[in-house]
Amino acid sequence: MTIQSQEMLLNMGPQHPSTHGVIRFVVKTDGEVMSEAMPDVGYLHRSIEKIGEICDYNGFMPYTDRADYLSAMNANQGYAMVVEKLLGLEVPRRAEFLRVIAAEFNRIISHLLSVGALAMDVGAATPFIHALKEREKVNDLMEALCGQRLTYNYVRIGGVSYDMPPNFSERCLDFLDRFEPQWDEFERLVSANKIFIERLSKVGTISREDAIAYNLVGPNLRASGVDYDLRRDIPYSIYPELDFKVIVGHGEQGEVGDSFDRYIVRVREIRESIKILRQCFSRIPEGDILAKMPKVLKPPVGEAYVRTESSRGDMGYYLISDGSAKAFRLRIRTGSFTGMAIIQKISQGMMIADLVTLIASLDVVAPEIDR
Repeated sequence: MTIQSQEMLLNMGPQHPSTHGVIRFVVKTDGEVMSEAMPDVGYLHRSIEKIGEICDYNGFMPYTDRADYLSAMNANQGYAMVVEKLLGLEVPRRAEFLRVIAAEFNRIISHLLSVGALAMDVGAATPFIHALKEREKVNDLMEALCGQRLTYNYVRIGGVSYDMPPNFSERCLDFLDRFEPQWDEFERLVSANKIFIERLSKVGTISREDAIAYNLVGPNLRASGVDYDLRRDIPYSIYPELDFKVIVGHGEQGEVGDSFDRYIVRVREIRESIKILRQCFSRIPEGDILAKMPKVLKPPVGEAYVRTESSRGDMGYYLISDGSAKAFRLRIRTGSFTGMAIIQKISQGMMIADLVTLIASLDVVAPEIDR
């Protein structure tokens, strides 16, 4: 007697804790082994780009927070920069420092949630609590700076909305002094854990060639051994003046480009953000935080494209102006959307449990996928 098996078609999501948002995966599987997992996106589509063509330029800034709510400050900055490029506007130097301070704190916030959720998705609940505890402390600092903890609406076209409150620099440096040893403890708890390593090592490996072909960006690209970071290679704001290291995956616990490399790249990028923040607080000059501008912005006819290194990588804003007070066309490019494209290929032959690891290691955020 021969045992016959057949392929099943399963839905993972759109309401599933491991999909990190309202995302659906159509999984073809024979038992525990998948033949492929096909992403089905669109459940969170809000026409945010069309809204950018209905609002005036200043009015669209709060909407950029929703493009990536876990890295809203970077989304703010990218949109402000593309409008400033069309206007030919120079941002005050103090405002540039404040933007970078806010962006790097936001990178720490985003990466803390990413690595904590990854650990929880593979079965370790305690690291997630530790990550959230530290994340809340950074949220307190962001709230002191701009009044919000998630969707900040802090950056303005021409600068930022608020200056640092009194003693903010000292408060931030005190947090960083306490946070670094806490992060060492987190690494001892997670990064060297035998079970955690076995769940991530050689799982969901993305080669350098595939990472480039599928247009991966940010930590997902660097984890595959590609030494590329917009802050260094296409520098903007004050990043050319700062000393930091671009973290690249080396396959130290398995293969270059596996899930562990994607995890460890984010862990070490947090340390580089700490280094950047210390430099910013030691060098920030006095001065204005917002350039002088007319109340109604009407950039000249033309087009512009600006790229920033968000927490999930290359975030680009493409803007066409027809000379009116509203954009003629706005297009947002995000890292999560490109990250989804490679899942169908990498998932072939994987275990269903490892699909959870793959999704979490790519750090996709649903609003970035459905715009």
